[in-house]
Amino acid sequence: MDMVIILYISALIAAVAFSVLVIFLARTLTAVRRTMNNVADTLEGVEKQMEGMTLETTALLNKTNKLAEDVGEKSQKLNTLVDGVKGIGDSVQEFNQSIRSISRGLSHSAQDHTDSAAQAIKWGQVAINLWKKAKKDDLNQTGGNVQ
Repeated sequence: MDMVIILYISALIAAVAFSVLVIFLARTLTAVRRTMNNVADTLEGVEKQMEGMTLETTALLNKTNKLAEDVGEKSQKLNTLVDGVKGIGDSVQEFNQSIRSISRGLSHSAQDHTDSAAQAIKWGQVAINLWKKAKKDDLNQTGGNVQ
């Protein structure tokens, strides 16, 4: 009989130990279930936020592409404008060179004909003096009366 009591006591201890193990295991599984539900809720919220971010990112990419196209078009227009301004600058430079060339030609021509011009001025002065003298002689012969 002693053996049977020991056997019942050991079975009772095993049953109590198994019950304690089941209770702690149940509490742990309940905590894990709550944690998994929280993780699922969090992931669902993250998924919704990701959808919103995806839409916003797509809209931002579309705006960026439109902006890049607009910048490209304006860059082309600006290049055309710069080419036009460059053409005007080239034309002005060519005009200045033409003016300088004409000026140099006139300067050289004036230097080459300085002696001729001086002689022409002297002959012009002589002609004026002769004309004045002839006029004076005319006045003296007519007696100073002008008709």
